Amino acid sequence: MDDLIAEVDRTCDAAHRPGGQEQPDWLALLTVAANLAGQLQALADDLVEDYVEHCRMHGNSWTDIGTALGVTRQAVQQRFHAPHKRYGPETMTDDLRQAMVHVKQAAVHHRNNYIGTEHLLWGLTAEDNTATCLLRAADVSPEDLHQAVGARLSMGASQAAERIAWTPYSRKAIAIAEERAEAAGSAGIDCDHLLLGLAQIGRGVAAGVLSEAGVDAATLEDRIRLRG
Repeated sequence: MDDLIAEVDRTCDAAHRPGGQEQPDWLALLTVAANLAGQLQALADDLVEDYVEHCRMHGNSWTDIGTALGVTRQAVQQRFHAPHKRYGPETMTDDLRQAMVHVKQAAVHHRNNYIGTEHLLWGLTAEDNTATCLLRAADVSPEDLHQAVGARLSMGASQAAERIAWTPYSRKAIAIAEERAEAAGSAGIDCDHLLLGLAQIGRGVAAGVLSEAGVDAATLEDRIRLRG
């Protein structure tokens, strides 16, 4: 709690008024605290959803999952059983379809029964495409990034590689990519759209690797604007 309070105090520009004589702007602090709480709640929801998906993939029933969460089967189904949008090859450009081949190969090779943001970034940087061009425009080596994210891929013990599900962050990234493709009038989701989605969600392994390389959504947006 102390760390969270300190973060609110650090983040809020109006926390302390000039001169240090007056009371802080408590309403401004409350607004920042509420925003932070919302981010934490979203992160917590994503965490639980990710493990629910893994439980389902390994054969656990909705009753078992509900018991583990302390709720009824009906409650857990209502919360987590909403169908996720599927992005088939027809929604992607040729370059992104090829990148997705590398994505699945990375998951299968590492015996992971999920496709996380790290797999997506690894696939996007495996060959030259619009994502690697965008990275070079941002003065980032795709090859170095590919190596960095490859070091984050961990070996699992999955026996169900044919049932690979996307993690919540990965689904959010491609949903953002779809929005960008539609806004740009593109015939399909391209590699640079997905790269921007990975940067924009700001969480997950890929976002961490991108941040370490000095890449964020604002930087990529600037390069896209310059590209026209």
